[in-house]
Amino acid sequence: MKRREFLKATIAAGAFPVIVPSSVLGKDAPSGKIHIAQIGCGRIGRTMDAPGFLRASGSRVVAACDLDSRRLEDMRRAVARHYKEKSVDSVKGARDFHDLISRSDIDAVSISTPDHWHAQIAIEAAFAGKHVYMQKPASLTIREGRLFADAIKETGRIFLLGSQQRSWEHFQKGCAFVREGRLGKIKLIEVGLPGDPAGGSTKEMPVPECLDYDFWLGSTPKVYYTEDRVHSQGADLRKAINSRPGWLRCEQFGAGMITGWGSHHLDIVHWGMGWEGIGAKYIEGKGKFHTGGLWDVHGEYDITLTYPDGTPVRVWDKYPCGVRFVGEKGWIFVSRGPAKATASDPVIGGKPLKALDASDPSLIAGAPSVVLYPNLIKNPGHHHQNFIDSIKANVPSVVPAETAHRSCTACLLSWIGMKLGRKLEWDWKKEQFVNDPEADKMLERAERAPYGAKRAYERLSRKFKRS
Repeated sequence: MKRREFLKATIAAGAFPVIVPSSVLGKDAPSGKIHIAQIGCGRIGRTMDAPGFLRASGSRVVAACDLDSRRLEDMRRAVARHYKEKSVDSVKGARDFHDLISRSDIDAVSISTPDHWHAQIAIEAAFAGKHVYMQKPASLTIREGRLFADAIKETGRIFLLGSQQRSWEHFQKGCAFVREGRLGKIKLIEVGLPGDPAGGSTKEMPVPECLDYDFWLGSTPKVYYTEDRVHSQGADLRKAINSRPGWLRCEQFGAGMITGWGSHHLDIVHWGMGWEGIGAKYIEGKGKFHTGGLWDVHGEYDITLTYPDGTPVRVWDKYPCGVRFVGEKGWIFVSRGPAKATASDPVIGGKPLKALDASDPSLIAGAPSVVLYPNLIKNPGHHHQNFIDSIKANVPSVVPAETAHRSCTACLLSWIGMKLGRKLEWDWKKEQFVNDPEADKMLERAERAPYGAKRAYERLSRKFKRS
């Protein structure tokens, strides 16, 4: 059976078989390895995602892609060293991700690019028949988030978002205790996130020879190059890759910490409350946005999202970094504690936080009776392994596409609330604001041709349905 015919037949049936035919995966799968292409070789790709798949059982990183040739070659060398290959040529390299997703010997992609590229690559990879692991946030806008989630659904691909807190045992337990009802009725949820600094040099600089800058800008407006807008080009490549890139602090490419860390913590809110398929009803927010330098994302913020059952979620920079569920019988708090996902994670001030804490120790004692995701039991704490296991068993991952989209939507609604500074009403079923054309305009951004998630989805979805 040809790959395309297999996909059509199984999607029409509504599900994939438990044993996936080898014709759909790479030459070594399913009994061997699922072949991964690492797209994005910067800080997160180099220090988190590629290493995660290199140590995962049942996977093999076979290719890498980056628009910065220095970072691309560094990744290829690292992967070749890991597998003790004699030559870097054993790891396929590409600047253009299309060169990799078109290959039949690649089964899945790991997307670790800047935020403004996430949705488009996910859409194109899914329609090319690839399973998709993608870093958070799920999208730059709510509208493109809907397109990426629809693309995953239409193609029947396995998807996992890099919201790794769901693979940490104490987050699982904390959310399960809340779902179990140990706190009684939830009265308030408090979410604390770090912030971003002001600054960034506005001095125009020549584009480095190693960087395809126009491609890097993608669907966002064409603007002059300066290093603080992209990522470090320092002579010490290891140090340059490990530093936090400037694009994280530019609204052209993202929304700042409200999506950067908000994607993690608001996802935990949704998990603990069983809100993974819905959204907030009201949004009230205020925030201060940096001016005077290149970096213009928000600094201070205070947002309240009220969900359909009336439960308020307050997201405030004055709270400790984590999630506190406050109920009739006390509170449960979950955080990363002293752990850091990457060496350059922000350091949160104040006293050290406990990873799992409560107003009364009995609230978090013993094992929860609720199991939120049983497929994690075999590989606790290994987020990337869940992606491989989900592909092989043909079951949803711990953070499937619709869940990822809903969590990102909560973050982007908070950003819109900060921008407009007034109470907004959201229809989570229609995914639009209620009688508010000004707010609706902020659900999407203009896309610079020939790039863009919308342009890719419209072209590929029509083609997929005809094939």
